[in-house]
Amino acid sequence: MRLYDIAKPLLFSLPAETANTGVHRLLEAVDGTPLANALARHYTVTDSRLQVNAFGETFDNPVGVAAGFDKNATIPAVLAALGFGFAEVGGVTADPQTGNARPRMFRLPEDEGIINRMGLNNDGADVIGDRLARTDAPFPVGVNIAKSEHVGTDEAPADYRYTYERVAEGGDFFVVNVSCPNSEGFEELQNRDAMEAILGELQDAGAGPLLVKLSPDLPDPAVEDALDLVTELGLDGVVATNTTTERPASLRSANAVEGGGLSGKPIEGESTRMVRFVAERVDVPVIGVGGVSTADGAYRKIRAGASLVQLYTGLVYRGPSIAREINDGLLELLEEDGFDSVGDAVGADL
Repeated sequence: MRLYDIAKPLLFSLPAETANTGVHRLLEAVDGTPLANALARHYTVTDSRLQVNAFGETFDNPVGVAAGFDKNATIPAVLAALGFGFAEVGGVTADPQTGNARPRMFRLPEDEGIINRMGLNNDGADVIGDRLARTDAPFPVGVNIAKSEHVGTDEAPADYRYTYERVAEGGDFFVVNVSCPNSEGFEELQNRDAMEAILGELQDAGAGPLLVKLSPDLPDPAVEDALDLVTELGLDGVVATNTTTERPASLRSANAVEGGGLSGKPIEGESTRMVRFVAERVDVPVIGVGGVSTADGAYRKIRAGASLVQLYTGLVYRGPSIAREINDGLLELLEEDGFDSVGDAVGADL
């Protein structure tokens, strides 16, 4: 039995956010100690077939941690020790934010899902930017930048620019979050004019590599508008997708009635469909996120057009060995299908 199989019932007996905070503090305590090196030896899968080149960076494997897990960029080096190929920290806003009132995170154990309405709680761009500048993570680190709660649509471009300029030194790529379902004012940012103003301001600031993160709740024509903008502005990639406010009829957990963004297994199929939809329309790398918890699920997204995949909820349900298990499984799947590398499998089903 894995150690996490023993610890999981205890963690799940605690409120979701309390357990999450406790895990973070434990990982922070491990950072920079011999235990971190021991974790890396145990969890890291080293094989050149897993390497992916995207955004001018080399990723040792395609499995990353999604934004929201390491909001304040306190543990990227430890996430590398758990065998992940990259991490996206944040979302980061210009000003520190406390987020929404608790409780604001809910497990759906029968569905392997989570609903959160955190509200972009974070330490703010100044603090996180300084922290990132001092961080020596052994893998690419993306920074998710988002709009401050109090800022209106007209002021949003300058707000995003301020955040980018504060975190620029410590990030390897930057994800523009215009799709957070848990903070006010984000719906207005997903129209073409608002997105163009924000992205144009960031490009004027020299931001890059620059990706945009899309909502799974956008109708297909609105996604096509956003993707046209990706091409016209020469952006470097797309993250598909954020959490959803939709509630599939298949949900069984009592917590399904909670408001907020749904993540995990219940959105896996729709997020993979969105990856395919995006990959068919743009010629830039796509990061697939939503319901990834197994090698099979990650592989479906890769074959649908994702160069990289991310997870968060899967880490909660499967534990710290998840990156190793997915990477081991990907190697088996690549071999079965006769692919020499992950890159060869990207978009195989398109």
